[in-house]
Amino acid sequence: MSHSHCNHDHSHENLDEIGIQYNLFEKIDLENLQCLNESIDGAGKTVFKPWEKRLDRTQYVESDADEELLFNIPFTGNIKIKGLRISSEDTDSHPAKLRLFKNRPNMTFDDVSMEPDQVFDLQKDSEGVLEYSPKIVTFSSVSHLTMHFPTNFGAENTRIYYIGLRGEWTPGHKHGVTICTYEARPMLEDHKLSNMDSVSKAIQ
Repeated sequence: MSHSHCNHDHSHENLDEIGIQYNLFEKIDLENLQCLNESIDGAGKTVFKPWEKRLDRTQYVESDADEELLFNIPFTGNIKIKGLRISSEDTDSHPAKLRLFKNRPNMTFDDVSMEPDQVFDLQKDSEGVLEYSPKIVTFSSVSHLTMHFPTNFGAENTRIYYIGLRGEWTPGHKHGVTICTYEARPMLEDHKLSNMDSVSKAIQ
């Protein structure tokens, strides 16, 4: 049996156990999350929700002018992404492709012509049972994730009910690095200054 279909054989109990791991939505900086070409302002934020609400059809995002959707997703720390799940409906409005960009904040549709870090061909999935696996090496230190859905299966608009992210979260290390650099720098500079003093005295 191929791996791509093994999730279909999982019992609901096992799916619930898997769902507990899909908790990275809690680490998204929702206030600064952007969804471009959404038909209703703010709708894109609603698809990042708890696993047990993945089948909720009251909150979803639908594209506006055409079938494209673009999510700019900032995190509150560094993420190692191990799995993705996309839930839509069993119609042609289901997204057909996903392009991922790592650590490129504030992308627009003018930017998506650049080479993505990974591309997935999506299958129709109304229950979020199919998992897509990002390249661990590439997506091991992600502070910002851009998800571009360029096409669907033929409908005028794309609709998404749930986007799940599985992986690990660590706090941002910017503050720690700043402290280390600050402590190390004075010793180096003192050393350089003493050398400069001795050289200048020798010249005089």
